Amino acid sequence: MNHKTMGTSTKPTGLVPFVFMALFAAFFCAGSAFADIYKYEDENGVLHLTNVPSNPKARYVMILKEKRVHFPKGIDIRKYDKIIAKAASKFNLDVALIKAVIKAESNFNHQAVSRAGAKGLMQLMPQTASALNVDDVFHPGDNIEGGARYLRYLLNLYNGNLTLALAAYNAGEGAVAKYNYGVPPYRETRNYIRRVLAFYETYSKS
Repeated sequence: MNHKTMGTSTKPTGLVPFVFMALFAAFFCAGSAFADIYKYEDENGVLHLTNVPSNPKARYVMILKEKRVHFPKGIDIRKYDKIIAKAASKFNLDVALIKAVIKAESNFNHQAVSRAGAKGLMQLMPQTASALNVDDVFHPGDNIEGGARYLRYLLNLYNGNLTLALAAYNAGEGAVAKYNYGVPPYRETRNYIRRVLAFYETYSKS
């Protein structure tokens, strides 16, 4: 989860366009070219740019939308059912939950790579994959077992609270701890939780 915020005063109106564009360029040079960018003005008239709208009191306005990766249509959502069922049994998880996470993370594309470097069906970050002893993140069986193991760990960590487990899966355990073991106020994380739960409900009925 990258989080960069920059600010500049909006009081001298004649300088605002130049300063704003300079900061905007600096923001991109810092490596956030593919993140949603938001702005807000604080009570002192200072303009802030960020790719993680984490201030619950701020009124954010999106000024740039990330270029999303689109996966081809017609993906077989049952292709990995046997692997998912095996992992679900091993880690005492609902098959529908694992499928929901895969759908939200990679849309069943075992070669998916995110802008942040997460890889495979369950989008494991390199350090997470290493901790889970996943040698080949693009191998469907290894990736799903690693992702399922991590989900079980998170569910145990948060005493079965699925919402917090999903929040940590998306934003990291540190982000959940930072906000007093609640869901971080990140729009991306909250949207992610809603998507997974919606997919979970759908797959539970199918």
